[in-house]
Amino acid sequence: MSEQTVGELGEFALIDAIAARLEKTSATAVPVGIGDDSAVVSAKGGNVVACMDLLAQGVHFRLDWSQAKDIGRKAAAQNLADIFAMGARPTALLVGLALPQETPVAWVMGLADGLSAEAAEVGVTVVGGDIVRSGSIVISVTALGELGTAKAILRSGAKPGNVLAIAGRLGFAQAGLLMLSRGFRSPQVLVAAHRAPEPPYELAKLATHATSMIDISDGLVSDLGHIAQASKVKINIESDKFQIPEALAAAASAFNGNAMEWILSGGEDHAFAATFDTAPAVPRGWTIIGTVNSGDPGVSVDGAEYLVPGWDHFSTH
Repeated sequence: MSEQTVGELGEFALIDAIAARLEKTSATAVPVGIGDDSAVVSAKGGNVVACMDLLAQGVHFRLDWSQAKDIGRKAAAQNLADIFAMGARPTALLVGLALPQETPVAWVMGLADGLSAEAAEVGVTVVGGDIVRSGSIVISVTALGELGTAKAILRSGAKPGNVLAIAGRLGFAQAGLLMLSRGFRSPQVLVAAHRAPEPPYELAKLATHATSMIDISDGLVSDLGHIAQASKVKINIESDKFQIPEALAAAASAFNGNAMEWILSGGEDHAFAATFDTAPAVPRGWTIIGTVNSGDPGVSVDGAEYLVPGWDHFSTH
């Protein structure tokens, strides 16, 4: 009998299995560990928030599709979005680089410019890291943030009766990836969204009364599934709450695609989804798109199961 592979197990089941094998730290030292957008570690004067993401050449970016500066912005943005999703304020970035020997120095400088530019958007900087030799480019970014004495906004806080809202655009990065994969470099607004996402950091700051929040990196339905499981609730998305942006509609028409499918299952836009006690608690600039209900944990669209999967690194589909 052959051993099970990570492809058969799947990304999120693999994370759960690893977490179960790791030694548990006391809840006093680590109030929030594996399983949310970021970990929370206790410190004098308040709690520190930390998260880390990897970008691998050929998986998250291609050198013929994206400039080094775009890749740097993307690497920083996806980590900074996780900090904001916890209701925290970013304080610094650490960067690890694995590079082939033949990598042009100018490319690395462009990457640094992108990291610096995105970090500057929220008033932080890169404070250190490491560089090693590798057969391909791998970028590891660790983001640090602080909560002070405030409580983190967790995935486990949604309650039946809450409303569901989003901030930011969805489906643009997925559509841009499709354009690039078919040899096109336009429409620019879609291609640029894949190359360097634009998380709505300022809108995330307004969500101080959210009962739960998450950064949309793997697809709206997929990521809301994490909130549903952590909160033990049923989340329903109402598709008629979305207005299809003209750029998505045009791309779907030209390429026989499905704009609503891109919105519901496309990843890497790094928008935010959050739940709130009532509609009046939803901040200006956010859009209500659904409800939180009691029932078996899961996510439905218009009351029905949604079968189009989001991103899973080890998925076979």
